[in-house]
Amino acid sequence: MTRFTPAELEAARDRLVPDVVADGLKVLFCGINPGLMTAATGHHFARPGNRFWPVLHLSGFTPRLMKPSEQGELLAHGLGITNVVARATARADELSAEEYREGGRVLAAKVERLRPAWLAVVGVTAYRAAFADRGAAMGPQQRTIGSTRVWVLPNPSGLNAHWTAVTMAEEFARLRTAAEEPPAGRVTGDPSP
Repeated sequence: MTRFTPAELEAARDRLVPDVVADGLKVLFCGINPGLMTAATGHHFARPGNRFWPVLHLSGFTPRLMKPSEQGELLAHGLGITNVVARATARADELSAEEYREGGRVLAAKVERLRPAWLAVVGVTAYRAAFADRGAAMGPQQRTIGSTRVWVLPNPSGLNAHWTAVTMAEEFARLRTAAEEPPAGRVTGDPSP
C-alpha cells in the first residue's frame, strides 16, 4: 500500500471519488463520505483499519478478500459503492446537517436512476441524517426508493468499536441472503406445466 504524507492526505480534502456503479445491481453499498485515504487513492474504504473489505468477504458477498484497488471487480458480483456525501473529509463529523440532507436527495435520485435491488447504507447515524428518519435501526427499512429496498448496516470504520468484524459480517450476511431472494411477486423458474 502506498504511504502518504500528512500533507498529501490533507491535499485530498474535498476531493471527489468516482462511484463504482452500474444499472440494476443487487446491492449498492453507500458509505458516509470518502475519508482522506480514500480520496488520495481513489479507492473506497481504503483506510487501513476499515473493515468493509474483510466484512464483505466474511459475509459471503465476495469469494475472496479483495483490496480497495480491486473495487471495480465488485460490479461482476452485482455490487457497487457510492456515498451519502461526495466530498472527502478527515472525519464524518466535519459534515453539516445540510450536507447530509442534500446528500440524501442526491442519493435518492441516483438510486432511482440506477435501480439497484437494495441500497445498503453503512452507518445508522448517516442514514438518519440523510433521510430524516430519527427512529431508524439496523436492518431492513420500511422506506423504498422507487423499487429499491433499503437496509442499514453498521459502519465498518475501525472507530466503530461496538461492532466486531464477525458481528458486522453476520449483519452483512443477513442482507446478502435477502438480496439473493427474488423480489416479492416475482416467480422464478419455468412457469409452464
